[in-house]
Amino acid sequence: MRWLQNFMRGRYGVDQLSIFLLVIYIVVTLLTGFFQLPLLSYAPLAILIWCWFRILSRKTYKRSKENTTFLRMVFPITSRYRSLKKRFRDRKTHKYYRCPNCKQELRVPKGKGEITITCPKCKTKFDKRT
Repeated sequence: MRWLQNFMRGRYGVDQLSIFLLVIYIVVTLLTGFFQLPLLSYAPLAILIWCWFRILSRKTYKRSKENTTFLRMVFPITSRYRSLKKRFRDRKTHKYYRCPNCKQELRVPKGKGEITITCPKCKTKFDKRT
C-alpha cells in the first residue's frame, strides 16, 4: 500500500469532475452495449482515458481550475435539487413563502395561524396563514 501512496504523491487525484466522468463512462458503455452503436464504441474508452489522465495528472492547478468550472456549471442544478429535498423533508413542520418585494424564500413554522412575516433581507412585512 505504501507504493501506491508514493505513486500518487504530487498527483491530482479524484474530484467531482472525475466521479462525473466515471458515471458518464458507465452510462455510455451501457448505451453502446444495449443499442449496438458501432459509431460510439470508442467514446467510453476516450472518457475513461480522460478521467484517468485527470486523476494521475501532476498539473494540479489546471485540474483544479477544470473542476471549479465544472462545479460552477453544475451548481444551479444541484442547488435546486438540495432546495427541493429540504422542502420535502420539512413539509410537515414548515411552510415556505416568497417575499413579495425581493423574492427571497422564507421558511416559517406550520400551525401558528395568521402571522406577520418580516423578510430578513429587505425588511418587508407581509401577513400569511401557516
